[in-house]
Amino acid sequence: MTLTSLFTIAPLICLGAAAVLVMLLTAVRRTYTGAAVLSLIGLAAAFATLPLMARASSHQFFLLMLNGYSAFYAGLLLLAAAACVLLSISYVRKYRHNREEFFILMLLATLGAIVLAASNHFATFFLGLELLTVSLYALIAYPHLHQGHIEAAIKYLVPASVSSAFLLFGMALIYSYSGHMEIERIGRDLPAVQLHAGYRWMIAGLSMMVVGIGFKLAVAPFHLWAPDVYQGAPAPVTAFVSTVSKGAVVALLLRLFTPGGIQTATPMFIVFTIIAAVSMIAGNLLALLQNNVKRILAYSSIAHLGYILVAFLAGGPRAIDSVTFYLITYFIANLGCFGVITVLSSPGKEMESIDDYRGLSRRNPWLAGVFAVMVLSLAGLPLTAGFIGKFTLALAGVGAGLWTLVIILVLTSTIGLYYYLRILAALFVGAPEPKDMRPAPSFSFPDGIVLAILTFLLFWLGVMPAPIIAMIQTMVR
Repeated sequence: MTLTSLFTIAPLICLGAAAVLVMLLTAVRRTYTGAAVLSLIGLAAAFATLPLMARASSHQFFLLMLNGYSAFYAGLLLLAAAACVLLSISYVRKYRHNREEFFILMLLATLGAIVLAASNHFATFFLGLELLTVSLYALIAYPHLHQGHIEAAIKYLVPASVSSAFLLFGMALIYSYSGHMEIERIGRDLPAVQLHAGYRWMIAGLSMMVVGIGFKLAVAPFHLWAPDVYQGAPAPVTAFVSTVSKGAVVALLLRLFTPGGIQTATPMFIVFTIIAAVSMIAGNLLALLQNNVKRILAYSSIAHLGYILVAFLAGGPRAIDSVTFYLITYFIANLGCFGVITVLSSPGKEMESIDDYRGLSRRNPWLAGVFAVMVLSLAGLPLTAGFIGKFTLALAGVGAGLWTLVIILVLTSTIGLYYYLRILAALFVGAPEPKDMRPAPSFSFPDGIVLAILTFLLFWLGVMPAPIIAMIQTMVR
């Protein structure tokens, strides 16, 4: 270990130190504001030290690969986590007891996500994944006096435990075949993996790992937990699960399958093609049947991960660019949607039903407008970041000749317009009866700042995506 090595892991040190400091502060004197501010300082310090990680030039440090790729995804995860923390401040303040521990868990989950995104070995992969997942168990069940949150935590705990077992067994089979556990080396070995007896253990191990990764991404047919967990978890935690948790796994997926080329590994290419098609179809069709906004967004996220897999299957540098850019647009829109839900909700009453949003444009035009543009971005309408994101995905698929998946992407996106328009209709068309009129919702300064920044980014990337695409090409490739 050298001083240079310590500098390259400075973001991880800052996050770990922030979690410890918040824990010590809580043990000495409970101060909710102090815990929130210290958490934000820790996230800001971690983000400020990312250039040290980016300049590492593929530095191997304790089974982590630290380079521009890791730094870019770490920055994306840190910004999303900071948005979730800011949105949580007013929401968690309404709890009666044990409010400070919420931020400790949020910091630990973010630390696990960054370790997962930067891992280059099965050991760090699993440690980062478990640090993230175990923290999420507690975050989902945080309002422990409400039955819905406990039920959601159990529904996440059981499948997560099973998927972890699949991951470990798959890692063991891959190690028994290859003799090593370095992720990039395994990725370079993928072109040799074909459908015949000589590779049966490798194929079996990769298949079991796909089961575990599929659960973490909530892609079909491993998606059954997502709607119930999205509905039962506190709104800011749902925002974290739908962005930071999935973004870390996508970063790991690219690191594992991109070096050798997913298209050259015939068995895995077939598996991911089926998963992508089923996710796009099932996610959009099942969302049509929902009247709960959080469940609609859960099924929508299943479809969006299917869209991402289309570009992932295209392979090559264009796939990395498309997947990363679309992930950014997906983060912005989801954080915006769940940000509005968080502002309108409280620990005892989540604003879930579409009926809860009827007439919102009359009670608070600002929140209704923000929710509307975020939904339009998820639908992929022009002038929003979602449109450019879907265009890049389709372009990557066309460039790789994945015509079937591209056609499914276009058709299912058209189907998705229906349930997005249902939300818009509730916001602007359906007005509540006078007796059901609720007071105009208000929001705090942190909530307003987060929603304003997300709205600006949504339109900026929809009109001028070139700067961020250039940054992706420079750092992530």
